[in-house]
Amino acid sequence: MGAGQSRSSNQLVVPQANAALDQLKYEVAQELGIVIPQDGYFGHMATRDTGAIGGNITRRLVQIAEQSLAGQFK
Repeated sequence: MGAGQSRSSNQLVVPQANAALDQLKYEVAQELGIVIPQDGYFGHMATRDTGAIGGNITRRLVQIAEQSLAGQFK
């Protein structure tokens, strides 16, 4: 698999969001001090590191959704 490709069987509801989610992955990893492999293959990374990235992405997405919802009901 090349850089930017994923083995995930998950389908995005909004395929155009793929680039934004990929960017978020790299931002979160950088904030956590985790280096993402240049070839895009995560198989050699520690589960703890990939879990930390995923957990922080989820936390950030929930935060964005909460802010969006709060803005709709003002």
